[in-house]
Amino acid sequence: MDSLLVINFQKCSIHDGPGIRSTIFFKGCPLDCVWCHNPESKKFTKEVLYNQERCSACGTCAKICPSNAISNQLYRVSLDRDICTTCGSCLDYCVNNAREIVGEEYSIKQLVREIEKDIMFYEESGGGVTLSGGEVMCQDIECISKLSRVCKDRGIHIAVDTCGYAKFDNYERILEFVDLFLYDIKLIDEEKHIEFTGKSNKLILENLKKLSEKGANINIRIPLIEGVNVDEENIEVKKIIEFIKPLNIKKVNLLPYHSIGKHKYEKLDEVYHAEDFETPDTSKLEEIRDIFERNNFSTKIGG
Repeated sequence: MDSLLVINFQKCSIHDGPGIRSTIFFKGCPLDCVWCHNPESKKFTKEVLYNQERCSACGTCAKICPSNAISNQLYRVSLDRDICTTCGSCLDYCVNNAREIVGEEYSIKQLVREIEKDIMFYEESGGGVTLSGGEVMCQDIECISKLSRVCKDRGIHIAVDTCGYAKFDNYERILEFVDLFLYDIKLIDEEKHIEFTGKSNKLILENLKKLSEKGANINIRIPLIEGVNVDEENIEVKKIIEFIKPLNIKKVNLLPYHSIGKHKYEKLDEVYHAEDFETPDTSKLEEIRDIFERNNFSTKIGG
């Protein structure tokens, strides 16, 4: 199948790599990070987002749903996501636009067509395209390889934003086309990593070593969260430095935790479990940045 499921095609981005960029967010991720600010990117299938504040509970969607997945309740309607086929009928008949489907199929040609519209911005700013997610490396790697090859042939800078949890064969398939890997490290402690992301970090750390050995250009990105990987002694920060110091890595981005995506959980009928998480204060962020810089890493707070 020559298509990919996309949740967002963000143009004129000044994050996720150098210059002005187009960032493509693909749907589906193997991790289940407690703090994830894009929960709609986790599943590899289309989903319905429901905005209760817009809903008048008129019940029209329940009447026309061909799968009987919607039931009308007091002041709201309920969706049985196990039998919902994301056919879109409920969207067509909702006068309040209380629902939307997240995830749209794009062919390689369609993606390239959108990317090419902004070539002038890439050339002027030293920007390009960033393939993100979800997790881009867990998508159809044949399609990702084709897309990367086409961009490379057109002289477009390619960055890959990855959590590292994918077969290394997938990285090897696109290595010759990628100019920059934006590689996430959340925790070195494996038990903590499992607790907060649902997966071991062994594959992630092994892949990072292999990419470094292959001579890939890698920037490390670290989400910083009080009580998760930030404490008085900066234990996890120091472990991360110890791990990446022997590798082919020069730049680090420190990403302070935020709860911007909190409202999305309710739209997915999910619970936001990061209520008690906090952003490190400015002095703590600067302290951590100084630790990395003293270890000869070019370090920036933010993406």
